[in-house]
Amino acid sequence: MKNLTLALDWTPNINHIGFFIALKKGFYKDIGISLNIIDPSDDNYAVTPAKKVELGEANFALCPTESILSYRTKPSPFPLIAIAAILQEDLSAIVVKERSDLNSPKDLDGKSYASYNARYEDEIVRQMIQNDGGKGKIEVIYPEKLGIWDTLLSGEFDSTWVFLNWEGVEAENCSESLHYLKMKDYNIPYSYSPMLVADERTVESELETYRNFLAATKKGFLFAAINQEESIEILTKVLPKKDLKINLEKALRLSSPAFGDEASWGKIEKKIVSTFLNWIYEKGLERVKIPIDQLITNKLLS
Repeated sequence: MKNLTLALDWTPNINHIGFFIALKKGFYKDIGISLNIIDPSDDNYAVTPAKKVELGEANFALCPTESILSYRTKPSPFPLIAIAAILQEDLSAIVVKERSDLNSPKDLDGKSYASYNARYEDEIVRQMIQNDGGKGKIEVIYPEKLGIWDTLLSGEFDSTWVFLNWEGVEAENCSESLHYLKMKDYNIPYSYSPMLVADERTVESELETYRNFLAATKKGFLFAAINQEESIEILTKVLPKKDLKINLEKALRLSSPAFGDEASWGKIEKKIVSTFLNWIYEKGLERVKIPIDQLITNKLLS
């Protein structure tokens, strides 16, 4: 058996369902892979998932597109590369509590934003505010990552970044209404999140193993889209206790179209990534331009 480790970008949730199905149903075992799945709760996000790949603690990690660019352009560059897109469309948004003075991004001027402290994140949010006619003068706070969602619900901070197919579904259990601001509605051509990434050097040396890993993972996600009741039962067993109240049926119903199909699962469209990267360069959020073929590859997809 080939021992591989996957570092999730968050505690287990709907975006990860295909991995857990492939593990539980034996799809990895059938191709000679023993997969260990770790998540940020193991160390309270002391080390990011992508960093765990750099340190050799994980073979794969989940992260947004911009993290790949960040690793390629830091003072000591690391050859992180995306090998699959988990979702074929952006299901994220900036969330605020519904109130009379918070109706659109420009209203976030003078308000607070709970940040995950990703390299381009805060500037993306400021640009979103400016695109809506605001000044982009938002107070950025850096709480503990795994507690960020709770700071929004408690009213401690005014806004943060969430997934509509997870926190957005969880919010239905809240007494207060939330308002979601999508990037595309404010002229920000956001890219894929999360991406499945690896060290480009190991991609070359473990080509067949990684290709088999993606094939089994694809099988898990497509199984989830078709066999929703059984898939939810599998996911329930790995969720943190606090997330068991989430309407998993709705979360999967919202997510499964974005998983794609037999032909499209995992596929990374160069145009989508290029448009976002060009936007980052045009806005001056990054000066070093990296060829797109160093950031993404589809060659492991079947």
